[in-house]
Amino acid sequence: MKLRIGLVAVGVLMGLWGVWKMFEALDVRALVRLPLWLGGAVVADDFILVPLTVTVGWLVTRWSLGPGRHRTVGVVRTTLLYVGITTLIALPLIARQGTGANPTILPRDYRRDWLLLEATIVAVGAVAFLLQRFTFRRSRASSGDIGGR
Repeated sequence: MKLRIGLVAVGVLMGLWGVWKMFEALDVRALVRLPLWLGGAVVADDFILVPLTVTVGWLVTRWSLGPGRHRTVGVVRTTLLYVGITTLIALPLIARQGTGANPTILPRDYRRDWLLLEATIVAVGAVAFLLQRFTFRRSRASSGDIGGR
């Protein structure tokens, strides 16, 4: 119990130190914009990302109900997950491309690089899908031959 209280105390002190450093580093205008940005992140998550994720998950689940598709659902979900994560990481870079006074901060063509990365992820996912779909024999469960029918 003493260890738990000590760890909580250390965590609270580190959090307070972080807040103190944030107040030192940011001016008043940035401190006003911070809650707006955090609120925007919550709204984007709750009203865009979550419904999109649930819809895509539902569509993939409905698609996977077909015969023999249960083997490939993991590949499809993994590919979609990687595409989604890399898109979320790349969107700020793509949106800020070419803005600002210092052109050396974001010098690359991030849209092209992002598209190449997504194409690579989809290509690898497609190869894995095809390998898994057509190289493994059908099991008795997927062929409907269960229970002596």
